[in-house]
Amino acid sequence: MPKDINAPATLRVTIGQYSAAGRKPENQDFHGALIPEGDVLTHKGITLAVADGISSSRVSCEAAEMAVKGLLSDYYATPGTWTVKTSATRVIAATNAWLHGQNSGVEDVNAGRVCTLSALILKGRAGHVLHVGDSRVSRLSGASLEPLTTDHRRVLSAEESYLGRALGVEHDVEIDYARVTLHEGDVFLLTTDGVHEHLPPGAVRAALAVPDLDTAAARVAEAALAAGSDDNLTVQILRIDGLPAGGADLEVDALRLPVPPLPKAGDSIDGFRILRPLHATARSHVYLATDPAGYRVALKVPATEMAADADYLRRFVLEEWIARRLSSAHVLRPARAPEKRTALYVVTEYVEGITLRQWMTDHPEPDLDAVRDIVSQIATGLRAFHRREMIHQDIRPENIMIDPDGTVKIIDLGSTFVAGVEEAAPGMLGQMPGTFQFTAPEYLSGDAVSWRSDQYALGVIAYEMLTGRLPYGAAVSRVRTRRDQMRLFYKPARDDDSLVPAWMDAALRRATHPDPLRRYDALTEFVADLKAPGSTWREGRHVPLAQRNPVRFWQGVSAILAALCLILAAQLGG
Repeated sequence: MPKDINAPATLRVTIGQYSAAGRKPENQDFHGALIPEGDVLTHKGITLAVADGISSSRVSCEAAEMAVKGLLSDYYATPGTWTVKTSATRVIAATNAWLHGQNSGVEDVNAGRVCTLSALILKGRAGHVLHVGDSRVSRLSGASLEPLTTDHRRVLSAEESYLGRALGVEHDVEIDYARVTLHEGDVFLLTTDGVHEHLPPGAVRAALAVPDLDTAAARVAEAALAAGSDDNLTVQILRIDGLPAGGADLEVDALRLPVPPLPKAGDSIDGFRILRPLHATARSHVYLATDPAGYRVALKVPATEMAADADYLRRFVLEEWIARRLSSAHVLRPARAPEKRTALYVVTEYVEGITLRQWMTDHPEPDLDAVRDIVSQIATGLRAFHRREMIHQDIRPENIMIDPDGTVKIIDLGSTFVAGVEEAAPGMLGQMPGTFQFTAPEYLSGDAVSWRSDQYALGVIAYEMLTGRLPYGAAVSRVRTRRDQMRLFYKPARDDDSLVPAWMDAALRRATHPDPLRRYDALTEFVADLKAPGSTWREGRHVPLAQRNPVRFWQGVSAILAALCLILAAQLGG
């Protein structure tokens, strides 16, 4: 039966499906569709998939069924922070690896569990197409179909061809991916080759003359059968009935809650008793509180002046959503919150200790091992973000806490970029660099931003801990173009008065390089190079004085020029 989502301001579609064996004794095709509700619809979207087992195998229908069912179930089990491409390709790759493992004992893979797979995932105002084999995803354009996939079929002659790519053949599979913009009224078709290879021109447009899309799908298959198809016939039709206006609205229920008046010590909010203020900015206020069970927590409320700023409130609500999707001893954890709230606030664990900024003030000449330990813990926390396709974007000493046991935690998730959320609601999060001293130059030049931007901030923190200054001074704040970015001049952490080893300085230079692609390929590599000379380090390499100590270099140049002027003046006077 067609499925219709009628909720306003959400993605709404109608789907029709049909599958039959056609002139073959058995139907080896498999298809499915899933339309979730609520937050899952917002963060993961609607999925359609069709798979076609190869005719030479009696068990390929099992592969087709597993490919479709695996995608429809496992895709929705992936983190909501991941993009569609990351989530779907990982699920399809895992299914392919399993099918290939099942075929390991089969003498001829053409008799094993092998199939094609084509999928269409709709999220926000975009469609995501994933494809392996010769099943197909198409979009209706006028009276004809516009293929959105390329058949992976190798033609030997007019009578002979074979699949060049399919699930289950190799341990690794290349998955085609494309993204298309959606418009209301768009019609998409997913078909197996028994349909689209024999579909007469105008057949789809004629079939859509009936309002019921299940009937229309059956008519499309019957038209292919009448045109001479001798294969299985599977058709899925999807029509876009409505799209979110400007992207999905995240955490709608929470946004309806009122911003509470700023509480005082002794006040209660939903069972949380306020003990004292901890921190305040123009945007928010953080309080130490106890929860109903007596545990200490940090309760954050928006500043009264921000109550009318819808964009800020969306980001504010997202902080707790992000925290609940991260699992690391080095990232601030969410606290247990009531199922129903009467006001808008964020509640997290309370981290007792000092900020890294205070630690740096207390340790102006820190031990190298202490610096390495802190940087390593921050890197571990950042990797938790990056594994979920998040970028913290505001790593700085003020947003790092160190508890009495020496455990380091990243706090303040208000600037975090979440790829999956940005995909659902483009532009809602934006790119929110933090303090200029720790902001990677690509934020300011318009260059591509990635997890390496967090690496830059971590490198600057390590540099400042060791030297008490910044690798580029205030020059980064003046970056406006990529040319400005490439003109940044690194001031070595190792100079004539410094105890920083030259090989450690080389690691800092690479982590904070103005070009993101010249930074480390993994945070673990940076941490390792802070502990021992890296593979690219060359012992005994001479560092010019102009790099080691630019001030002394130019002082020397000035002294030489002054001496030359005096000599010349004396000669002229004589």
